Amino acid sequence: MTLLLALVVGFLAGRLLLALLGPMLQSPLLQRENHRGLVVPTSAGIMVPLAVVLVEGGRALAGAAGVGRPAGITPARALVVLAAAIFAIVGVLDDLVGSGDARGFRGHLLELARGHLTTGGLKLVTGAAAGLLLAGPVDGRSPTRLVADAALIALSANLANQLDRRPGRVLKGAALAFAALALATRATHTLVDVALVVGAALALFRDDLRERLMIGDAGANPLGACLGLGLVMTVSFPARVVALAVVGGLNLVGEVSSFTRLIDALPPLRAIDRAGRRP
Repeated sequence: MTLLLALVVGFLAGRLLLALLGPMLQSPLLQRENHRGLVVPTSAGIMVPLAVVLVEGGRALAGAAGVGRPAGITPARALVVLAAAIFAIVGVLDDLVGSGDARGFRGHLLELARGHLTTGGLKLVTGAAAGLLLAGPVDGRSPTRLVADAALIALSANLANQLDRRPGRVLKGAALAFAALALATRATHTLVDVALVVGAALALFRDDLRERLMIGDAGANPLGACLGLGLVMTVSFPARVVALAVVGGLNLVGEVSSFTRLIDALPPLRAIDRAGRRP
């Protein structure tokens, strides 16, 4: 399956799930105020890992019937499915029961030091553990590389969360990041399931942009994590160190400042950020 085909299949699976499960998003449990005070459903991004599982199940059935590749899943695809599932679960928890009282790494770590585990703190702990688990097959024999790659995966997930403060922003950023990764690596087979994730997320783009729903941490979390995992699986370690420095620096910027303020201060970024949004 080529990356373009995977993007299309992921998009179609996401649209199908949105059509089937859309009424569930109207549950009062999921209603939240967005940045403009409008009440819209959150956690719509849970469609992303569900779409990937749906497609992989279909591929397994087709393979068993002699269509396409034999039934089974490659290690790279299995890692992406696992990443999407883990990071979506903790994202949903934060969307539904997160209080928002503690913010940023510092706030959540301070709460943890007081013996209080916030949902944000749970995301930090789980994200770090999941990063180690996912990076293990790549760098399991080198503790230094393992920790660096785990940090890249976890910080990519957190960066996506930080960007998801305005409609469509994180989806635009993820699409551009994936396009750059695909062009730079040409790693068609390794990135197939990452393409499925991005395609499924883009199925929510129009509704997110028009403020009919929010993908929430349930979508931003796995989207960022899978892009970070894609980097870990396809580029050299020196390049991953550079990527870690960039992603880590952006996380720090998000901690001490506001991406919205910074984006609005730069006309080209402001134009991209606001394109298609409601005035």
